[in-house]
Parts: sequence; structure tokens; C-alpha cells
Amino acid sequence: METTAVAADTNWWNGGKSPFNVEYGKLMMWYFLMSDSFTFGAFLISYGTVRFSSNGWPNPNEVFRSYPGSGEINAPLVFVSIMTFILIMSSVTMVLAVHAGHERDKKGVMTYLAWTILGGLAFLSCQAWEWNHLFHEGAWWGRNPFPNSDGTASSTNFTNFFFTITGFHGFHVFSGVVINIIMLIMTAMDTFEKKGHYLMIEKAGLYWHFVDLVWVFVFTCFYLL
Repeated sequence: METTAVAADTNWWNGGKSPFNVEYGKLMMWYFLMSDSFTFGAFLISYGTVRFSSNGWPNPNEVFRSYPGSGEINAPLVFVSIMTFILIMSSVTMVLAVHAGHERDKKGVMTYLAWTILGGLAFLSCQAWEWNHLFHEGAWWGRNPFPNSDGTASSTNFTNFFFTITGFHGFHVFSGVVINIIMLIMTAMDTFEKKGHYLMIEKAGLYWHFVDLVWVFVFTCFYLL
């Protein structure tokens, strides 16, 4: 009986099933995502606390009213809505990549991973344009040119939180793009075919979906409230 227990434990540690009947690597990814969610949660709770304890706050319809090539056209939240749509669609292609992995469809995995990578790069490009645009309007850490909704002078809390939290999220998107590029290269080299499974694609998918989900909360806090 004792020998059986030791053998089962060794099998789990060597990449078998965990005590929770979940593959060990996937379990570790869930632990990482849980810890990362605490970090994002702390950022957003801090933002919410400062936001709703302040007497005034900039109107997001005034701050985020431009998009590339619009000139002086007032189009609140159009650009960030496009960014959000791009990220959501990249999550869809990631789901398709994971499904193709379950089917041992190498070509499908590579195709949908490539689309996911392009979606991530497009989102990062949009975020870079938005940051550049805000910078040229005078916004940065420690600088806030946008008045409160009531016309009074605003503190730098808005811009400090905005650039910190969206920058932290952008770093996660960039990390996800790098991970997916590595997954694409490994797929092309038949690494997963030799292993007999595409579990690594599923783990990368968990990370990518987490990044997309976090953006929903960031989008709500900064662009809608």
C-alpha cells in the first residue's frame, strides 16, 4: 500500500495528474494566474478607492475622444472600443488554437496562433498610439492636463493610475505575445507532435484568456466610470 502511494506521488511530480486530477503544469498555471489576479485586484481596488473618495475626476468622454486620423472629430471611446474588439477576437482565435491542439491539428494550431499573435501586436500598437497621443496632450506620470468634470483642476492621481495599470496590463499582453511566438516555433518544430500532446498550447491559452479578462475590468474602470 505504501509503495503504491509513493509511486503515485512520483508519477504526479513527473508530470502526471495532480491530487486535484489536473495536469501538474496546468495546476501551476492556475496558481500563477491566481497570484497575478491579486496584483491586478490590488491596483484596481486602490484606483477605485482614490477615484470615489475624490471630489472630482476627469470625464473619460473628454480624455479618450480621439482616434488616429480623426483630426478634431469628437468620438468618445471609439478607439478603445476597437482595441477591446481586437483583444476579444484574439481570445477567440486562441480558443480555436487550443481546440486544434486537442485534435492534434498542427496546421490549425499554427494558423490560429499566428492570428492570436497578430491580434496581440495590433492591440499593443493601438495602446502605443494612445499613450503617444496622451503624452503630446501633456499627460504622463506626475502630469495631468485634464480638468475634472466640473471644470476644477484635477490631481495627477488619474494619470498616475492610468499609465501604471494600463502599462502593467500591456506588459502582460507583450509577455503573452512572446509566449505565443515560442509556442508557434515549438509547433513548427514538431515539439508537441513528438510529445504526443499539445498541453502547452492550452496553458498558454489560459494565460491569454486571463489577460483578456483583466482588460474588461481595466476598460470598465478607466473608460466607462
